[in-house]
Amino acid sequence: MNAITPLASKIDLSGLLTAITQADADDSLNNPLTPAQWDTVSAYLQPYALPAGHVLFSQGASDRTLYLVESGNLSVHYQDEKERLRLAIVGPGSVVGEGAFFSMRPRSATVQASAPTKLWGLTALRFTELSNRQPAIALGLAMAAGAVLAKRLGNRRRRVAAT
Repeated sequence: MNAITPLASKIDLSGLLTAITQADADDSLNNPLTPAQWDTVSAYLQPYALPAGHVLFSQGASDRTLYLVESGNLSVHYQDEKERLRLAIVGPGSVVGEGAFFSMRPRSATVQASAPTKLWGLTALRFTELSNRQPAIALGLAMAAGAVLAKRLGNRRRRVAAT
């Protein structure tokens, strides 16, 4: 994960909210929160810029961060001893890392930027803090991420792309 660079700007989620609103992929994140609630969530998110070609996280890693995709594209791939198999492309308005976030298991696939990508990371620890301080907001966000996971698991072709 050392390839990603934290952005040093004021937290502005307008690009992320636009991406969520305009996303049309089957596994896009629906918008579960009001603008005021997103302002609250912004204090718990870490912005990242991921250059094309860099790995966000690797298959087998124990990190539980959930990433919300604002811009760019991420390639999700699984590697075994024989080959590397691309499972999905995740674009703006969706999430990656939802499998490990909920299951507390190692990452099931590697996620790599296929274009310059802007992400917002929510660690499990920061989510716990959000849950303790703003349970309704945390529940809304968890239900939206859980819906993405359910959509991916319900699609046989993308089932293994739940990272």
